[in-house]
Amino acid sequence: MNADNSLNCALPDVQSSADGRHIPIQRVGVKSVRVPVVVASVDGPLHTVATVNMYVSLPAGQKGTHMSRFFRLLDETREPLCKPVLEDLMARMLKTLDAVSGQIEFDFPFFVRKSAPISKQSSLMSYEAGFTVTCENGETTVRERVLTPVTSLCPCSKEISRYGAHNQRSHITIDALCSEALPFEELIRYSEKNGSCELWSLLKREDEKFVTEYAYDHAKFVEDIIRDVATDLNKDARIVSYELQVENFESIHNHSAYALITHDRRTSAV
Repeated sequence: MNADNSLNCALPDVQSSADGRHIPIQRVGVKSVRVPVVVASVDGPLHTVATVNMYVSLPAGQKGTHMSRFFRLLDETREPLCKPVLEDLMARMLKTLDAVSGQIEFDFPFFVRKSAPISKQSSLMSYEAGFTVTCENGETTVRERVLTPVTSLCPCSKEISRYGAHNQRSHITIDALCSEALPFEELIRYSEKNGSCELWSLLKREDEKFVTEYAYDHAKFVEDIIRDVATDLNKDARIVSYELQVENFESIHNHSAYALITHDRRTSAV
């Protein structure tokens, strides 16, 4: 036995000691850990930086969990993040920490290369994406999440004004449980195609003209946007359930317009 192993054997394991208060903890772990990760995309592995939360349940009789083990698990995960890799990470976390339930949350910027509508100039567009992995009662689920910015233009403003109409930036957030891995790009398209107009990072003058006129021709309330996105999600048999949110950051009010739809095809006839 080397000196390091001898020292480890001599040090007390306080976390594993008994706790006399006999109160179980549903979630305990580490929060807001920033790590470089690789995410699966339709164009191949995408390198980005994630903020990660990792939690396990703790039985009533155990004093604490072993926080350092969460970091080791993350460091050992080198494959591009996707449903099978995340399910394996959950299994390893529960085994390593001797837990029966847990949750892992990843949030990261996700990038898609897009061509401007008229000039076809290419640029990277950024989105906010993530995964939520949960294990309860022996069942592991992986939820995919993506926030897509779009333009929305007010139908009422268009109808009552002699010229122009007010528009605003809108955020469409899809949080979906899927029967199979679904590319983030597909969830993004469900959102972009149902706004008044999608966004691009780089636009030339001819593109700006197109975007302005396209949004004017596709005026939508927050209720219109969310119902149109929900219609597409309901048609996709791979999507088992979802929580859909739309927030319009109003340009003529000091508040947002907001809508929420939840759907679970396991309990709904839609």
